[in-house]
Amino acid sequence: MSRVFLTWAVTHSVIEVQSEDSVLLFVMAWTVTEIIRYSFYTFSLLNHLPYVIKWARYTFFIVLYPMGVTGELLTIYAALPYVQKTGLFSVTLPNKYNFSFDYYTFLILTMLSYIPLFPQLYFHMLRQRKKVLGHTQDYSKVE
Repeated sequence: MSRVFLTWAVTHSVIEVQSEDSVLLFVMAWTVTEIIRYSFYTFSLLNHLPYVIKWARYTFFIVLYPMGVTGELLTIYAALPYVQKTGLFSVTLPNKYNFSFDYYTFLILTMLSYIPLFPQLYFHMLRQRKKVLGHTQDYSKVE
């Protein structure tokens, strides 16, 4: 869901952020992640999973996940002034639905949600890595 949100609701909708280096940062992280992930899935379906693909799947996230999150957060941060100035996607009262929504506040809350969620997801992946790959002395094995 974050990919749809970042791609459409931030990067596509706020043209001013499209030239930011942060966009390149999260797109590169996402791209490498997906190449590894779908290689892993493909080889698994073929019942021939090379150890290097398995290792990459459970190791590259150590760098790629923080890289992607950093790019995402910097991109949202870069979009904030434009969103605040234009009122993009915001709905103000009064209106016939008696409902208001402030997209600027939503973006800030989204950024703050990374504080509890990132460590939880990152450490989950570290546990998965240990479970799948085992201890460090086992890394030299070839399947």
